[in-house]
Amino acid sequence: MMQIDTRSEKKRPSRWTPFGALLREWRASRGMSQMELALEADTSLRHLSYVETGRSQPGRELVVALADALDLPLRERNELLVAAGYAPIFSASPLDAPQMELVRVAISAILEQHEPYPAFAFNRYWDLVQANAGMIRLLDALRPGGPKNGNILHQIFDPDDMRPVIANWEEAAGELLRHLHHEIRRSPTDARARSLLAQLTAFPGVPDNWKRRQPGISPLPVVTTAFRGPEGELRFFSTLTTFVGASDVVADELRIESMHPADEATRLMCRRLSGR
Repeated sequence: MMQIDTRSEKKRPSRWTPFGALLREWRASRGMSQMELALEADTSLRHLSYVETGRSQPGRELVVALADALDLPLRERNELLVAAGYAPIFSASPLDAPQMELVRVAISAILEQHEPYPAFAFNRYWDLVQANAGMIRLLDALRPGGPKNGNILHQIFDPDDMRPVIANWEEAAGELLRHLHHEIRRSPTDARARSLLAQLTAFPGVPDNWKRRQPGISPLPVVTTAFRGPEGELRFFSTLTTFVGASDVVADELRIESMHPADEATRLMCRRLSGR
């Protein structure tokens, strides 16, 4: 296997650089040694050490290889390139931009096809992007007027929002918070995600140990949530849809959650709310 050519890269006096600090932090978050990362990125241990400490300036090809080896999300790949002095590769287009039409069409189609059951789209920080009619009907039935927050996690954690109608709040909220901890661990430089965690754990009644990631516990692929409905308990399990292979940061960070009835009573209630 051929290694990336680094002979043309200039040597610098040893000092920590923004790039080196980022690289070291992301490497540590993945639990990778310098040797492991060097092997994955097809470079030498010596050169990787020089790059981390600022003695060498990495070439663009090496930065891309390191991002691949670390399996960084698109936003963090751009951040790593900028820290090394290169232009970002991936666009971050507003969802209403013309080039995002196919993404909008896909979101609407998935949401509509899931009727009469609830479904909604949200971004990396759990801000609501779009909801189908089934979701709007459910939320209005549970809390007349719907949620007061636009952020889904705030809706769930705020005692003055949707939290009182969640029958298994501690189970459901704890599982969602583990997902957030997982994302922070995956992207340790994300200040906004850390701020969101701090806001959620500051709400009254949130267990103090939820501020810390629980060792050995991984986010589950399916979340079950029970609501106190107008005619009894409603139970849903959720699945997530993502845009695999997206080359735009906004599309890459979009998630679509589809809520499926976990029992016959919930299925019938959703159909009654829709008039079917």
